[in-house]
Amino acid sequence: MHTETERCLRAVQSKDARFDGWFFTAVRTTGIYCRPSCPVVAPKPQNMTFLPSAAACQQAGYRACKRCRPDATPGSPEWNHRADLVARAMRLIGDGVVDREGVPGLAARLGYSARQVERQLQAELGAGPLALARSQRAQTARLLIETTALPMAQIAFAAGFSSIRTFNDTVREVFALTPGELRTRASGRRGESAPGVLSLRLPFRKPLNPDNLFGHLVATAVPGVEEWRDGAYRRTLRLPYGQGVVALTPQPDHIACRLSLTDQRDLTVAISRCRRMLDLDADPVAIDAQLSTDALLAPLVAKTPGRRVPRTVDEAEFAIRAVLGQQVSTAAARTHAGRLVEAHGERIDDPEGGLTHLFPAPQTLACLDPETLAMPRTRRTTLLTLIGQLADGTLHLGPESDWNEARARLAALPGFGPWTIEVIAMRALGDPDAFLPGDLGVRKAAEGLGLKSTPAALTARAAAWQPWRAYAVQHLWATDDHPINFLPVQGDS
Repeated sequence: MHTETERCLRAVQSKDARFDGWFFTAVRTTGIYCRPSCPVVAPKPQNMTFLPSAAACQQAGYRACKRCRPDATPGSPEWNHRADLVARAMRLIGDGVVDREGVPGLAARLGYSARQVERQLQAELGAGPLALARSQRAQTARLLIETTALPMAQIAFAAGFSSIRTFNDTVREVFALTPGELRTRASGRRGESAPGVLSLRLPFRKPLNPDNLFGHLVATAVPGVEEWRDGAYRRTLRLPYGQGVVALTPQPDHIACRLSLTDQRDLTVAISRCRRMLDLDADPVAIDAQLSTDALLAPLVAKTPGRRVPRTVDEAEFAIRAVLGQQVSTAAARTHAGRLVEAHGERIDDPEGGLTHLFPAPQTLACLDPETLAMPRTRRTTLLTLIGQLADGTLHLGPESDWNEARARLAALPGFGPWTIEVIAMRALGDPDAFLPGDLGVRKAAEGLGLKSTPAALTARAAAWQPWRAYAVQHLWATDDHPINFLPVQGDS
């Protein structure tokens, strides 16, 4: 929306936090860029220019505002509801692909030439993949500088910089402060953390209803991989350079995040995946406004605004768990997954105890003996076919996936019906318009609202909910008293 000058001006003058991350305000007279909600007196309109990304601001020579910290805004919700080249590229950049594989690696994953990717990103975001990745590295560096006591050399390489000199130059250029000055300014705000644990805040756009978000994750938690403890959802993470454990606690204005990583280079990826799992970059105001146009949904939305779609940190893991959960109860699905983890998961050391394994990777499960699976033969075939294609790369589910192409590939596998495909599209791939008209909970809720509950009738009614049908599903599910709809209480697990 950065090209809509009048709309941007109104957002800045009203200090509307809903637009943080949608665009950035660069002030020509000061050389500083801000988020729309910056609390300082708004500059004169003729001194403002609006840019689509922090990277574009930095590339144009602007420095981040020290007051509003625009580099720490929630990400643009555009990347959540789009599946085009730019959106897929941004999800991959957020997952650290440019730092690990370079621009050629990014392009290869997307199936385009590096030149095409560069051109598309420049046209829409005012910056290429290297500049966007550099901006992300700067943000990660600032986070480590301000929240940890790690030596600067360790921070430089953990944030993805190739040298300490580049780290120093970038921090000074982006924030107009040296790394040491950033740490000094933050010394009074740094919280206490256990050794080896990083504590940080994950911002989001308000409102956020945590009930179904954390309730779903905890109700379906796999023993040894996930748990609810002391008001926090905890789980193990398989990451590019190592492994980790994360604890996520809902707070009124942020999600408190505690990370324990075996390799600090995984910080950016871990944060990105946790944000995707909790759907923190969504625009709840726009979503709720669209759903509220339906007279039957409007009361549900008004009762609990800001519902998010609970997603995953590992797309392949979720696909396997979706097959394990076919036509069985939530408890039975947890049992099946727990047995798989106990037999084939990689053991880890949890600094707080309680978590014991990483969920097994498809490559590990490729040699699975079908006779060890306590499930019908047809479902064994479905599971083993999925695992085989995930393991050899025939089927790839990730941030770069084209949602419709992934659906087609899943539909070609034996035993994959509409429910399994759509639940994977919703919770693994992140398609906000995924819809489950055949789901028992959705049909039951529809009947309670006086709607026809056949899949065809529900699909027709849901046309008005596009492109946010996955969020409508959350509201429909919430009409039931199933544990997935409630924030766990102390002691639940």
